[in-house]
Amino acid sequence: MTEQNEPPGPSDDAADPSSPSFGAPVRRDVYAGLADLGVSGAQFGGPPLILGHRGAPREAPENTLASLRRALELGLDGVEYDVRACASGDPVIFHDATLRRTTGAPGMIGDVDLRELYGLDAGGWFSKRFYGEQIPILDEVLGLSSERRGEPPFHMIELKEPGLVEPLAQLLEERRPKVACRVASFRRDVVLEARDLGLPSMLLGILANEDDRRFVRDERIAAYSVGPGGWRTEAGSADWSFTECWAWAIDDPVELLELCRRPLFGLNTNEPHRALAARALARMQPDADHVYPVTAPELFVEPETLASPERGEWFGSWETSAEVTNPFPFSVTVRASIFVPQGAFDIEGLPRAFDLEPHETCSVDFRISGGARSPGPDPLLGVLLGWKEGSFVSHGELQSGGQLLLDVPLTRRRVATADGMARRLTTLRERPGSRAATITIRRMGGELHVRLENPGSLHEGHLVARLGSEVARGGQGLRLRLPKWFDDVPVGVPFSCGVEGKDAQGEPALLRWAGGLPGGLGHGKPGLLVPLMRG
Repeated sequence: MTEQNEPPGPSDDAADPSSPSFGAPVRRDVYAGLADLGVSGAQFGGPPLILGHRGAPREAPENTLASLRRALELGLDGVEYDVRACASGDPVIFHDATLRRTTGAPGMIGDVDLRELYGLDAGGWFSKRFYGEQIPILDEVLGLSSERRGEPPFHMIELKEPGLVEPLAQLLEERRPKVACRVASFRRDVVLEARDLGLPSMLLGILANEDDRRFVRDERIAAYSVGPGGWRTEAGSADWSFTECWAWAIDDPVELLELCRRPLFGLNTNEPHRALAARALARMQPDADHVYPVTAPELFVEPETLASPERGEWFGSWETSAEVTNPFPFSVTVRASIFVPQGAFDIEGLPRAFDLEPHETCSVDFRISGGARSPGPDPLLGVLLGWKEGSFVSHGELQSGGQLLLDVPLTRRRVATADGMARRLTTLRERPGSRAATITIRRMGGELHVRLENPGSLHEGHLVARLGSEVARGGQGLRLRLPKWFDDVPVGVPFSCGVEGKDAQGEPALLRWAGGLPGGLGHGKPGLLVPLMRG
């Protein structure tokens, strides 16, 4: 390994750390110009196909035309989006049953007709730049084109409720040219209805399991898709050759590379750049089984240790290191930097540039300190690999030289221990002057008992908790079932808890112990619940 002069650092475009963030903050395109670097993920086609999950929701408001078009501009093969019916029966592109999260309006989308929906702002919550963005109707989304790909985009159409299959089938029948799509749902009755009308149907699941496998095989369902980690089950390694295998909402870089190397038909992602880069890496090494070339440790947040918590409690200071490996059989130049989507950070030791010989690994030490008031998108370690010599095959032609940008998040976490003694968890003070809530957790055999001790500054407070991928709500107490393998995995299970209620102005509010609540983008990663390790 040889050192080089440091390259210029990226601009942080940091958000005001004093501002609470309950919506997904705008993530600037830290990968601007990736397509001009010589090798971009978009140069390498599927399989797997890579679709934008609700478009490009890090860069534009989800499920809007702006977001869907942005996904196609980035070079993705297509888009995934959600469909519901409004009161007038028209199919519209919208994820939630309620309007509040992405429009600020009260009520249910099924109670509002199309004319009223046209008057709602579905973009201002994300950024002032998207103020006035409307909720799209299904027909206009089916007409999307992709100038960059030169062919119509692929559509993964998730139906969130029954009664939508027939109107969708009619719209698809009227389309010329035909729309390449899969009609997806978690509801088996919807999937069967789509199959019976001759549509290419897809069953959605959480984790691959034998019951789903039998259903898809016996009912001759065209495709099956599972969520993050969903193919890492015993049933996931069984024979699925009778159907297309897909994955949804895959953002983890290690899993993206893993899935790009297995016989997967397609996936969707909230991280288009990362997914395209993972696919490019898999195509450049078709016979390799190397792990993802960039690894970084998690950053643990301990608000109770802060000397000056008035700035907010999602802060910290960490001296740590990452590892970068040259995955290629030729030398590369490495440029490593940290990108900051939200918050304010001081960084020492990066940017940095160095050379790596074939398959050489280097440890990159750095110090990062800072944060934001609220859990949100974590800093990213970006690693640009460049080479002048060495070759690979793209589109059937031998290419020489190029660059590839890889990244990993520097994930911030809190940790709680499941013990037979009650342990108090204190929520974050995400607004100046707010009063924290306190919650106790206690392990009772195979259950975690969660109790609300003090609702803090909220009125009519009730508990909300996440364990694994499940979210539960209750009044003053909850009982959460621990996984059977809990004591055998010391790294723990994703966990977060909080209090929902009303603030002093009577508006809905949330006090939370860590990220992961509410679900979706922009709210940070959940904490970890770990077993008490006894010597």
